[in-house]
Amino acid sequence: MSDAQSYLRAASADYSHWCGAMEVNRRLLTLNPEYAGNRAQIENTAFSYESQRREAARQGVVDLPVVVHVVHNTPEQNVSDAQVHSQIAVLNQDFRAANPDVSKVPEVWRDLVADARIQFHLAQTDPLGRPTNGITRTQASSRDWGTDDLVKFSMSGGRDAWPADVYLNIWVCQLRRGLLGYAQFPGGAASTDGVVITHSAFGTTGTAAAPFDGGRTAVHEIGHWLNLRHIWGDDDEGCSGSDFVADTPNQAGPNLGSPRFPSMTCGNGPDGDMFMNYMDYTDDAAMFMFTKGQSARMDATLDNARLSLSRQAVTV
Repeated sequence: MSDAQSYLRAASADYSHWCGAMEVNRRLLTLNPEYAGNRAQIENTAFSYESQRREAARQGVVDLPVVVHVVHNTPEQNVSDAQVHSQIAVLNQDFRAANPDVSKVPEVWRDLVADARIQFHLAQTDPLGRPTNGITRTQASSRDWGTDDLVKFSMSGGRDAWPADVYLNIWVCQLRRGLLGYAQFPGGAASTDGVVITHSAFGTTGTAAAPFDGGRTAVHEIGHWLNLRHIWGDDDEGCSGSDFVADTPNQAGPNLGSPRFPSMTCGNGPDGDMFMNYMDYTDDAAMFMFTKGQSARMDATLDNARLSLSRQAVTV
């Protein structure tokens, strides 16, 4: 069994609902030397931004164009325009620290809350310059999908990506084995670039189902797309992993449900785990912050690995 297969089996066995971004990352590192080289360069740049608190080259707020590819087999999976719009609204609150529940951040960490200065809007023109509502719809023969990226290609029954240097591609479909979503870290192929979200964890209305009906799965996965790691460092609860962000406390593993503050692991008292961070595994209602260190890593991505996309965006 490969390392990637072992990780996938462990993830699906340990958590009833999980993120597949690191499984995809490990697969690409194993199979694609170019991706591995790109990742090393991207991490060196991110370290420089986060450790030295470098100012982002971009000014103001970047407003990224989004295309949502709805790939459906049943009427339920064919989410409504309203459900798509509800997800965009959540993104625009959470990445600007304008979400009402940000007030729940414990006082000890309130100075770390970051406005990432990123907004999102549904694309208004398609790759050929024609007017669009930013939503595509594809009737598929497959009832559900995995982390193998087949949903991203029309030849396998999914939907091809729009140019990744112009659009953030989001695929919404039925994912299997409790998978909530997955993302491709920056540095990978344009044809598979973007994030995938299961329809029942997308947006805040329609088929969105508790406890993942707050739109935070997409926030989490777009965090990965902007080069954020899981807050515990993906070290199988060994207290030795790192998300490469200095202002997020070390913690043993993912938090599930809605923990009470403080929740301590890895000798990180008295404040414990920052389980309300978007890059943990808590329920949607229990996560409501990015940190300044995480924002710096996102700056590094938009200034470098995703510079072509941010140049296409509207800066306000």
